[in-house]
Amino acid sequence: MNLALFDLDNTLLIGDSDFEWAQFLISKGVVDRELQEAKNIEFYEHYKAGTLDIYEFLIFQLAPLTRHSRAELDAWHREYMDRHIRPIISQPARQLVAEHLANGDLCAIVTATNSFVTGPIARELGVPHLIATTAAVDAANGAFSGGPRGTPSFRDGKIVRVESWLESLGLWWGSFDDSFFYSDSHNDLPLMGKVKTPVAVDPDDKLRQHSSELGWKIITLR
Repeated sequence: MNLALFDLDNTLLIGDSDFEWAQFLISKGVVDRELQEAKNIEFYEHYKAGTLDIYEFLIFQLAPLTRHSRAELDAWHREYMDRHIRPIISQPARQLVAEHLANGDLCAIVTATNSFVTGPIARELGVPHLIATTAAVDAANGAFSGGPRGTPSFRDGKIVRVESWLESLGLWWGSFDDSFFYSDSHNDLPLMGKVKTPVAVDPDDKLRQHSSELGWKIITLR
């Protein structure tokens, strides 16, 4: 049995689901365009530089979820999937996932973006497991509290979350004949270093250089 892990944003998607969710909320008049876009640019620059404070970012990104009922958010998400997400899922990305599933591989999306945004995307792609940053909720009504719960699925946190998930299945890294992780970002180098077959997908400059130096496979899903 093999293990296939996929980053989501700018890997399986031709774009970023968190950014697209923010753009959707702007279009609905839910958040202020000027503030949201300025903060998104600021956070993205830190992300590219490898200096992102994930907790500061999550508090900002999760805040809009606290101001609306879960029913309203779920309805918005269905519209968001149609308008923003399905158009940026490429056929090569769908085919890559389908090939791993057909091979009987254990497949999971591993993403820093929160599970509310990414859960329906994982289902759209047919990936049975999602390891995402968890947005804390009120168990009684499903309302979001505005912060993350547990370890964010970001940088080294992805390793923590993946290993915890594998342990819950009675598995570990050595359980697999081969293990893959597909990603576009140098922020994922910690997890890429854990698998037997790291694959750079339309990589950023830092990941491309690192992959070239180590002889890692580089592909495009565009």
